[in-house]
Amino acid sequence: MTAPSTTTITASNPDTNPGFHQTSEFYQEKVTALPPTHDDLEFWQFMVAGSIAGCVEHMAMFPVDTLKTRMQAITSSFKTPAITLRQSLGSIMKLEGLGGLYRGIAAMGLGAGPAHAVYFSVYETCKKFLTAGNPNNSMAHAASGVFATVASDAVLTPMDVVKQRLQLKGSPYKGVADCVKRVAAEEGIGAFYVSYRTTVVMNAPFTAVHFATYEATKRALMEVSPDCRGDGNEDETLLVHATAGAAAGALAAAVTTPLDVVKTQLQCQGVCGIDRFSSSSISDVIRTILKKDGYGGLTRGWIPRMLFHAPAAAICWSTYESAKGFFQEINGRNSSMN
Repeated sequence: MTAPSTTTITASNPDTNPGFHQTSEFYQEKVTALPPTHDDLEFWQFMVAGSIAGCVEHMAMFPVDTLKTRMQAITSSFKTPAITLRQSLGSIMKLEGLGGLYRGIAAMGLGAGPAHAVYFSVYETCKKFLTAGNPNNSMAHAASGVFATVASDAVLTPMDVVKQRLQLKGSPYKGVADCVKRVAAEEGIGAFYVSYRTTVVMNAPFTAVHFATYEATKRALMEVSPDCRGDGNEDETLLVHATAGAAAGALAAAVTTPLDVVKTQLQCQGVCGIDRFSSSSISDVIRTILKKDGYGGLTRGWIPRMLFHAPAAAICWSTYESAKGFFQEINGRNSSMN
C-alpha cells in the first residue's frame, strides 16, 4: 500500500485543500526555502568568472586602449593640435611596428585579473542585498556598480599608471619592473595613486550608467528576442549579453571621456614632455586643459574610448556570463549527485 499523497499535493498547491492554511509550518518550509548562494554560485566562483572576463576584455582590446592613451597624452605647455585615430595608428605602425600597440600589456595583465575579481564579486554581493527581491531595480544595479568600482579601482590604479606610462610615445621605461622601481624611487609610492580620486570620480558615474544600461538593455532584448520568450524560464543568450554590454559600454564611455582625459594627464605627468601639475585636483587639471586646448582638449580620444568600451564590455559581459553558466552547470551536477 502506497503512502498517502495528500501532504505533497497540498504543499505544492494549497488551494486544493481549504483546510490547509498558508501559515502552517510545513507550507512555510516548502515555499520559503531559498538557494544557499546568489545565482547558485559561491563567492569564489564570482571572483574567478570576473577575473577571466577582465583579462579577456583588456587583452583583446589593448591596442585600441594604446591609441586612446596616445591621443589623450597632451604634451608641452602650448596648444597642441589634436591628432586623429588614423594618424595615431599610422605613427605607431611606422615608427614602432605592431609591438608598439601592445607595449604595457603585461602591466594590464597583472592588474586586470585581481581587479575584475573584486569588481564582479562586490557587484554580485551588493546586487543580492540591494535588489531586495526585485531583479528589475535599476537603482540597485547602479549602486552595486558604484561600490564595485570603488573597490576594484584601488586594486587596478597602480598597474594602470604603469600601463599608461609604458604606452606613451618614447616611453623611458624598459618594462613593468623598471617602471615600478623608477616611479617609486623618483616620485614615491603616492605617484601610483595620484589619479585614484579622479578614477573613482570618473568610474562611479561610468559604472552606474554602465550597469543600469546593461541590465535595462538586457531585459528589453529578452522581451523581444524569440529565443528568450515563451515558457517563463528565459535563457539569456550570448548575443543578448554581448549587445547589452556593447550598448552600456559605449554610452558610459561617451559620458565620462573628459574625466578620462584628466586621469591620463595625471598618471603620465612629467613623462615624455607631458605637463606636471601643481596638485592632483580635478578642477585644476580641467582648468589647465581648457586654458591650453579649450573644450576640445577634454574630448580627446573619445572615439577610441568608445571603440574600446563597446566591444570590451560585450566581450567582458559575455565571457563573465559564460563563466557563470559553466560554474552553475558544475554546481547543478554536484547537487544531483548528492
